[in-house]
Amino acid sequence: MKKQRPSAWAIILIGVALFAGPIFSANARPIAAASASEIGPIPESGIPPYITAAVNSPERPAADRALDTSRKPAQMLTFFGIKPGTTVADLAAGAGYTTELLALVVGPDGKVYSQNYLPPKLKKLMDLWHQRLAQPALKNVVAIEKRADDPALFPVPPASLDAVVINMDYHDFVNNKINVSEMNRYLYRMLKPGGVYGIIDNSAQPGSGIRDVGTLHRIDERSVIKQVTAAGFRLKGSSSVLRNPSDDRTWFIMKHRGQQDRFMLKFVKPTRERRNPS
Repeated sequence: MKKQRPSAWAIILIGVALFAGPIFSANARPIAAASASEIGPIPESGIPPYITAAVNSPERPAADRALDTSRKPAQMLTFFGIKPGTTVADLAAGAGYTTELLALVVGPDGKVYSQNYLPPKLKKLMDLWHQRLAQPALKNVVAIEKRADDPALFPVPPASLDAVVINMDYHDFVNNKINVSEMNRYLYRMLKPGGVYGIIDNSAQPGSGIRDVGTLHRIDERSVIKQVTAAGFRLKGSSSVLRNPSDDRTWFIMKHRGQQDRFMLKFVKPTRERRNPS
């Protein structure tokens, strides 16, 4: 008999509120992306069948599928180049939405390292994550309960990972005083040459830097690019698929959850290093 999902998944249904229509000021104006190499949505014909199968998997809970409309996982997974048989990491996994998608794509021959390190007040979220990882479909996932700037975060040698993803939580790392400079340098070492570092986050106003990470839960895209490239990564490109030009980037993202403008950045570790980040 198929094991039933824990009833606690109902907690995540709060995300369904994101389907309300746009609730933005008529005076809001588009704000230009920070990267000139931004591409539009990938056509359906360009989505690999293994990614379509993962997104449509009956193993995924209804609460996750309800979030897909605003999060566009097929676009994300394709843009970041996640493939079967690869070794990937999901940092700040939360309840595990992205972790499960990664696990379904990499399959039984791949591996996912799912990292969470949350305060006691978020115990329910940690419980949901543990319950998810106990599901048979996620037996290829290794739970990591350490800070993201831990110098021994992953139990593998350098140059072992094909990709690392942070989905809407880089700003939280900054807000929670994670040493993102050390974290980025560590991820650089752990990724294989040509490995992908994918970051999605909530757009702040250009020039605001890290000002809004703890209030509006947003971060300036240029600030992220500067911090990540300082570790040795190269910005390969960005996607406009999560953009919303009606967002003036002045409101707390939970006010209209799922409607905020988000940037999607794809960094790569060069196959030939110009320098050796320390």
